[in-house]
Formats: sequence, C-alpha cells, structure tokens
Amino acid sequence: MRMRPTLSWTPTGELPPGTTDLEPVVDAVRAGGVLVLSGAGISTESGIPDYRGEGGSLSRHTPMTYQDFTGDARARRRYWARSHLGWRTFGRARPNDGHRAVAAFGRAGLLGGVVTQNVDGLHQAAGSDGVVELHGGLDRVVCLDCGDTSARRELARRLEEANPGFDPVPAAINPDGDADLTDEQVAGFHVMPCVVCGGVLKPDVVFFGESVPPARVEHCRELVRAAASVLVLGSSLTVMSGLRFVRQAAQAGTPVVIVNRDPTRGDTLAAARVALPLGKALTAVAERLAVDLGHDGA
Repeated sequence: MRMRPTLSWTPTGELPPGTTDLEPVVDAVRAGGVLVLSGAGISTESGIPDYRGEGGSLSRHTPMTYQDFTGDARARRRYWARSHLGWRTFGRARPNDGHRAVAAFGRAGLLGGVVTQNVDGLHQAAGSDGVVELHGGLDRVVCLDCGDTSARRELARRLEEANPGFDPVPAAINPDGDADLTDEQVAGFHVMPCVVCGGVLKPDVVFFGESVPPARVEHCRELVRAAASVLVLGSSLTVMSGLRFVRQAAQAGTPVVIVNRDPTRGDTLAAARVALPLGKALTAVAERLAVDLGHDGA
C-alpha cells in the first residue's frame, strides 16, 4: 500500500503566541552567522502561492508524489501538461522585498548560508550566493534512466513544438509549478523523452514522498552546526525535510527565530515567532541595521 506524504499537521498542545516585535530578528541578524531556512511563504509576494497559509494550495490541490509519477504514465502526462503551463508563470515571477533583504544580509556578511525549500530560484535571482536548494529547482530536468541533467527551457521548447496550440486556462498555479487543469484539458498532451537515452524525464525537484539526497541533507546539517542562529522565513515546517534542521539547532542550543504569519510545527523550539508579512518585516530589519537592499535588476 502506498503511503501519502505528510501534508498537514495539527498541534497537540498550546503553542506559544506569535509576536509583532522584530527585535529577535534584528538581534539575530546583527550578531551575524545566521543560517536562513526559507519556505513557500517568502515567495507569495512574488505571485507564487503558499501551500498551507490562508488560501493555500493544499486546500484544493494534492501535489504530485514520487510514487505516482514513477508508477503511472497517465500521471506523468497529467503532471507535464500542468507543469508546462505553470512553468510560464514561474518564468515571469520576480524576487520580492523578502528575497532582496536576504541577499542584502548576505552581501553584508551577516549570513552563514541560505537553505530554501522552494524550487523557484528567486533567492538566486535576487543575488544570494551559494543557496542550497533543499528540494531542487524547477529550472532543471533529470532523466530517471540515464541520469542526464538538462535545462528546463530546452524541454519547454520541445514541449511547445510537440503540443502546438496548447494553452488552456488553469484554475490556479501551485507552489511546485503545477497548474490546476482538468483531465479533459490535459488529454492528448504529448510528453517528451530524454534526448540521450529515450528515458523518463522528471523535474530536478524532490516530490512529496521522495527523499532529499543524503549528501544534501548532510551539507545542510553542517551549515546548522556552524550557524550562530537559524532564521526560518515563511515555512510552516510541516514536513520533516525542513523541521529536522530546526530540531537539530534547538538540540544544540542554537537559537531559532521564525518569521511566519501562521503557527508552525517548530514554534515550541523557537525563541520567538514573528507574525508579520515577510517583505515588510525583513525590509524593516534591514533599515534598522542600515543594510542597503540594493537592486536585483529584475
């Protein structure tokens, strides 16, 4: 029997209340050595929806799982049709004030690293260096048979040629780049094979139900060990892929500060949760620390 991945959580006890006081964030960033762990919430101001916040996509959409993608050719066709359409929206997204603030903190030498659960590439577009994409990136495609990795833009070109006139109107775009389409809208969509071996192509992202590569996890653990503090930005920490690093930090006595408007699974481990919009909050932190946000040119 296939097990569905953890998509939500219910608090088992009373959680500490959130605050609107930015001082815990200011203090952590001012001290330097901050490891940023970001989630979908940092990209909502760029037009990419969250999974679990108010109006989040999980209220109407179940993400593709690794088991379904690898085990069902119809599921792969449905995914690629929807993702092909969603990729256009992702390609138009631009970094917001939250991404720009993180990049500015990095330029100022205040960060020990950036780990993101997002697959949208917006941290890098804002100018952050050395970003660890915990769940991979939608801008790459990997062959499940031969392991060849290629650019998503090239696959997008091939899919355009194979599916002329494919331009349905989606009900919504989701954080994983998957557009909400009906079965009728994806019927007849042609999926492209690997150009090297003819094998099955998959976006170079970690699907729900799939494991993050062990080497990537260990790299993140090393960053946590070296961090003076961990700053969680826009993540509910529902899934273990991110929560484990917060647990690691808390067990080591490394301070954890969370900026997220809604309660998170890591609240009991954090020194504080700041319940403010990320762009506004991080811009205010930068101003208080006299950090120049600069311009990303996007």
